[in-house]
Amino acid sequence: MKSKFLYICLSLSLFSCQKLDLNPLSQGSSETWNSNAEELIMSLNDLYREDLWLKDLDDWTDDWIYRDGLTDITNATINGQTGFVNTNWKNTYKNISRANTVLENMDRVIGVLPEAQIASYTAEARFVRASMYSYLLSHYRNVVYTDRTLSIDEAEAIDQSTPEQVLIKIYEDYDFAIANLKESYSSNELKRATKGAALAMKARIALYMGDYETAKTAAKACIDLGLYTLHPQYRDLFLSKTKQSPESIFLLPRSITLGVPLGDRQNYIPRNNGGWAAKDPSWDLLYAFYCTDGLPVDESPSFDPKNPFLNRDPRCAATIVPFDTPHLDHIFTPHPLALKTTKISTGQQVANNDNRAVAQYASFNGLVWNKGVDNDWLQNSWRIEPDNVIIRYADVLLIYAEAKIELNEIDESVLAAINQVRARAYNVDIGSADYPAVTETAQASLRKILRAERRMEFALEGLRYMDIIRWKLAEKVLNKPNYGLLDPADLVAKVVNTGKWFLPAAPPVDEDGVADFSGFFSQGLIKQISSRKFDATKQYIWPIPSTEVLTSGLTQNPNY
Repeated sequence: MKSKFLYICLSLSLFSCQKLDLNPLSQGSSETWNSNAEELIMSLNDLYREDLWLKDLDDWTDDWIYRDGLTDITNATINGQTGFVNTNWKNTYKNISRANTVLENMDRVIGVLPEAQIASYTAEARFVRASMYSYLLSHYRNVVYTDRTLSIDEAEAIDQSTPEQVLIKIYEDYDFAIANLKESYSSNELKRATKGAALAMKARIALYMGDYETAKTAAKACIDLGLYTLHPQYRDLFLSKTKQSPESIFLLPRSITLGVPLGDRQNYIPRNNGGWAAKDPSWDLLYAFYCTDGLPVDESPSFDPKNPFLNRDPRCAATIVPFDTPHLDHIFTPHPLALKTTKISTGQQVANNDNRAVAQYASFNGLVWNKGVDNDWLQNSWRIEPDNVIIRYADVLLIYAEAKIELNEIDESVLAAINQVRARAYNVDIGSADYPAVTETAQASLRKILRAERRMEFALEGLRYMDIIRWKLAEKVLNKPNYGLLDPADLVAKVVNTGKWFLPAAPPVDEDGVADFSGFFSQGLIKQISSRKFDATKQYIWPIPSTEVLTSGLTQNPNY
């Protein structure tokens, strides 16, 4: 690549220390390092640093509200100077550089280590490289591809590759990894990339790029390994106590003790517990969950607008805290007349700071997150240590189902894949009559069901952003307001006292699962909190960082 930064990233040899910091203070000599198994493993460990495995943010989507704040994506202000545009580009290429360095030095252990062991280490580095390029390809599209370190002259001459060329290279790396990685590790081994992880990640990037045949084949091969199962309890899967679940195909472990926690989560914690309740689920998400009869809220006779959590898919309450239920040692209620609430451990009535009549910065729409939240969140200054799951088995099942739907190869295996995920949510076997099993086989109808299933299953896991991008729904769901509760006095007068709490009826939900709250707004029953924006002429791909365009001569993506 041509810029000074990227030349350095592509040409320096960067090595691992045991400490998980971004820039190790001591490094092995580039002339001799990676000459034995121990050094190779240290270098490979360096490829798994959490800050180099990027996840999309839910606050870039319609599942999210952060008071009246917007992001560069939801405000349509993303450009080549945007912080995450530059940081994510830089960190991804940094990890590619490290993987390339490991691969180029692999000849140092020829004759020292068995061929199978060398192939396994090579496969691991190629898995990482493929995963990094997958992120670049799905977000920036027109990227620079290199599978080796470059001289200055080479770096100045290299240009962007086409997306098709990069995807071929990604597949080649994943295929090598599939052929040479272990299927599993013993209980006393550090869990690293596996054959299943390579299949799953290949299926994901194929799905993102619209290559449904490859997505189907890779996902089916992952399923057929027979190594993964859905975690028995949906809610427990996301807790800190759940480690190395059989559903987790590829993960990065976290540890407070070792200084690798999930950072300060105070924005997610209710105000009754000392949090800020500032980053919350949107109403769009709340009303996207189906009812227990398998129908959307506007079609189901079981939906109760006065109790929007009643008769809903269990993942609704597992994701968003239901009203008037225990949550983190308090009864959670945003009702404007509930000035007091119960502190469960003492039985005492305390000020209800999750009511905006008491605390004006309580959740602006009355919702707070429940997914993954338990009393561990109140310890260690709101730092927690759940596994950082990069891809899990439910995703592979739904990737397989979606690919088959898009290919119009709808058969019993498609329904079985979706129903496994849905039955687990209801904590029943797939053959049970106690959940709304999917039986639809028409392509358009099944596509709608599949998309709703992904939204219910993966909320707050960083997958919604790429879903609305690849389904070309971002211009629809992000060009609409984020609504919330009226100010307390108006809320009592116009909603509570007229019998319309929480909302007077189910909002209409269209064929894309998008709820329409504008009618309630026109009646003066809800408040517009912010107005999201999305520019469809450019935002479906990210800009190339401006520094790379200005100093390297790279071609900027359209309309930036």
